[in-house]
Amino acid sequence: MEYWIGLRTGIALILVIGAQNAFVLRQGLRREHVLAVVATCALSDAVLIAAGVAGIGAAVDALPWLMPLLRWGGVAFLGWYGARSFLSAWRGGAVMTAGEGDRVPLVKVMLTCLAFTWLNPHVYLDTVVLIGSLSAQFEGREWVFGAGAMSGSVIFFTTLGFGARLLAPVFERPIAWRILDTCVGLLMWSVAATLVFAEM
Repeated sequence: MEYWIGLRTGIALILVIGAQNAFVLRQGLRREHVLAVVATCALSDAVLIAAGVAGIGAAVDALPWLMPLLRWGGVAFLGWYGARSFLSAWRGGAVMTAGEGDRVPLVKVMLTCLAFTWLNPHVYLDTVVLIGSLSAQFEGREWVFGAGAMSGSVIFFTTLGFGARLLAPVFERPIAWRILDTCVGLLMWSVAATLVFAEM
């Protein structure tokens, strides 16, 4: 069960379209260095998730009061994140189209990808802090949860990068972004509900 909760959490947290995801989608639409971009994003997430699971687990052992705080903090954050996604779906999202222009060298693409990943403060909140905190709810099975979250990252970035060429016509329509944001909200709230009712 922990693996599937981790998988769902990992996908939900990175499903929100931000700078990194928009970059991956754009590279996929351009069909440019897609494998390198997908691998970089997934590996970066795996490193950050591993750091979060390892660090938070040690902190919980030393501070018994930390687990309830992390649990309800995670519920509050997931609830807020889900509400924000529903609000975005209500208001309507932006339209994204394929980029045009000359082929960009691999080195430049990789540097840009790393910047989107490692210079984004939200990636640390989502992976190191939030996923690490949530993993502490599954004592003795933290790494199973973490493996699920890592798998979610691999699945998401692979689908986004290589599936973008199929999505190009779809995401020219604003309704597609509304549906995506609604799905994000549902995923976030389902994970929050799992934490709320886990011990009931």
